[in-house]
Amino acid sequence: MSVILLFLVLFVSLLIHVFFLARYIQTRNQDHLQRYIITTISNVILSGSLMFVALYKPEEIQKIKFSLLMWLISGFILVAMLLVQILIFIKIYQRSKMPEHYHYNFFGRKVLHASVAKTYEVGIFFASIPLMLLAGAYFVAKLLRFFI
Repeated sequence: MSVILLFLVLFVSLLIHVFFLARYIQTRNQDHLQRYIITTISNVILSGSLMFVALYKPEEIQKIKFSLLMWLISGFILVAMLLVQILIFIKIYQRSKMPEHYHYNFFGRKVLHASVAKTYEVGIFFASIPLMLLAGAYFVAKLLRFFI
């Protein structure tokens, strides 16, 4: 069970690692760079501990039910992508209510400017859809198979 926990912690750490890399590229903030370096060190330590377990206790690796591990990871990916899409939607909705992002046309209708949705937000939103659908389909199929 501890090996599965190590795998899951490594997976979450890798996702956080990619997040800090993306945030550093966007903002060029030194805090994000330092957090990126810290997650690099933690990933190396976690990977080293998994290699140590694999070399000195291979029976622990053989006991792992990888279908359970994949099911847990697919559920985490599903929730993460859903949260990303919800956060992007909330940001765009909040921006659409700000007066600097819209004007009224001749007929009194509100017309939104293109500044409401940033290009990278739209790209992330549409890029996360296939990953969410694939992970969600696998997660739900395994969940239904478990109960049926």
